[in-house]
Amino acid sequence: MHPVWSRSNVDLGALTTGLLTGLREGVEAALIVSIILTYLVRTGNGHHAGRIWLGVGVAVAASVAVGIGLYLTVGGLREPYEQLFEGITLVVAASVVTWMLFWMRRHAGAVRGELQEAVGRVLGRAGAMGLAILAFTAVIREGLETSLFLVGQVEAASKASDTGPVSVLAGALLGLLAAAALGYGFYRGTRRIDLARFFRWTGIALVFIAAGLLSSAVHEFVEIGAIPIGSGIAFNVSGVLSDESGVGGFLRALVGYRAAPELATFVVHVAYLAVVLGLYLRPTRVTAAVRTHPESARP
Repeated sequence: MHPVWSRSNVDLGALTTGLLTGLREGVEAALIVSIILTYLVRTGNGHHAGRIWLGVGVAVAASVAVGIGLYLTVGGLREPYEQLFEGITLVVAASVVTWMLFWMRRHAGAVRGELQEAVGRVLGRAGAMGLAILAFTAVIREGLETSLFLVGQVEAASKASDTGPVSVLAGALLGLLAAAALGYGFYRGTRRIDLARFFRWTGIALVFIAAGLLSSAVHEFVEIGAIPIGSGIAFNVSGVLSDESGVGGFLRALVGYRAAPELATFVVHVAYLAVVLGLYLRPTRVTAAVRTHPESARP
């Protein structure tokens, strides 16, 4: 077995963050594709399914290209610009996932109807190629969010361990494969899970991951002097749980744990969790649990 993939070298924290991200974003994309395909079949237009997969394929390729481009851009910079760009990337990644969580939480109930209406409109006006464009635009948002979030996770994981970046990507691949399997089950009507509960709990996990990315960004800014205040160490619990130990390293890769954080890093981390988690857990009108079926699925 290659040493990177030996059990002792895999960064389980980074693997878990990638897995959760790939699974959450992958399931959202899978639901979108399932809803479109099911509507085509039920309206006698199943022969256009190939156009949907064309749009999905182009969206996936574009998302991967954007992710690779961002990663290479960060790696090609020198200090302090590398830390500055890395910090900005982490802030944007945390901001995008936060926006995505609240947008989906608010608009989840209308997704299916809007997609079906769009499919019917495109079939009547633009024909088969219009379906490919529709599928592309529906999936590209999820793909770009995933790429940006993973780039942020890879950059953060690279600070924790040598195998962190590979572990993030491996976890994301596993999550996406699991999401694809669930998506096929949604389409065939063989997978029934409580999507409301699934998205709620994975959303909570992503809030903690995003908090870690944001605090890592603040750490980078403090290191290069971009944040002139709060650079002193808030506390040091290395004697209790070092972030270089097995458990501490896992928590650092997963949620941005630091045994000796700067004051600014600690304040931002705690403030983000308090505000965002509090708002995310607040009851909304769209709270009904959903048992998945492509015709009734909604994230």
